[in-house]
Amino acid sequence: MTKFELRQYTLLFITAVIWGTGFVGQKLGMDHVEPFTFTFARTLIGGLFLLPVMALMDAAKCRRGVTIHRSNRRMLFWGSVCCGLCLITAESFQQFGVALSDVTKSSFITALYVVFVPIFGIALGRWPSFKIAVCVALSVAGLYLLCIKDELRFTAGDLLLLIGAAIFAVHILVIAYFVARVDGVALSCGQFFVASFLGLIMMLATGGDTWENFCAAAPAFIYCGLMSNGVAYTLQVVGQRGVNSTIATLILSLESVTGTFFGIVLLGESPSLRQLLGCALMFCAVILSQIPLKTLLSPLARKQRAAE
Repeated sequence: MTKFELRQYTLLFITAVIWGTGFVGQKLGMDHVEPFTFTFARTLIGGLFLLPVMALMDAAKCRRGVTIHRSNRRMLFWGSVCCGLCLITAESFQQFGVALSDVTKSSFITALYVVFVPIFGIALGRWPSFKIAVCVALSVAGLYLLCIKDELRFTAGDLLLLIGAAIFAVHILVIAYFVARVDGVALSCGQFFVASFLGLIMMLATGGDTWENFCAAAPAFIYCGLMSNGVAYTLQVVGQRGVNSTIATLILSLESVTGTFFGIVLLGESPSLRQLLGCALMFCAVILSQIPLKTLLSPLARKQRAAE
């Protein structure tokens, strides 16, 4: 693993850690406001948060004498529109689904983008290797053991979450395309403003919420806006540069594992042996995805040679 890959994977893991705390904030916020209101607020906060961040980054580059390379405006515009459209659509389906489902099942179904990404990749002519396919299967098995206590019965909310997971997969693939061509932070900021604008339209079209409800939900969407959107989505965009999309989804799917970890540390929850096994399977899937196939097969090859 190169230093560049280690840095990118670390950024994606930090994203998963932050996302692991986000479902609680979403559930609490939905007790007070409608999904479109929550999505509009969190994406707007995410975009506003990145404006001074971008200014500080440019100032730091100027002090170091580094030339600031501006992204192609046309490409950045269309990247912001495409990513923002995917983001607002996926988050809206997710918000409606979370309101009708429980947090644990929501985290499982949302993380199924780990399946949709390679499937959509096949449709685009990008076939995953056998090793990556095994890693995806291990990750889904781990997700099921971690999140689903009883049999998985689909409700209307679960269907909305599944649609949201499919759109999140499209979002990951769209990011992979544009982040290789434009500045990652600028792309993240642009997608937030596009998403917030579309969210505002949908919020007003559906009637919106009272100021009292908006204030009551403020702590939840401020946290989700600053951390899940402003920080985590930006780290996702930057971390995906030069990384295989399926491997990126395997790392991002660890949000369910980190969510369980924070439940233990912060809420005093006691995980079952089944949940711990699920966490172990998901970690194994991520680690396995990083080990070259030759390294995995070399012990078997040595045994065959010894037998001969």
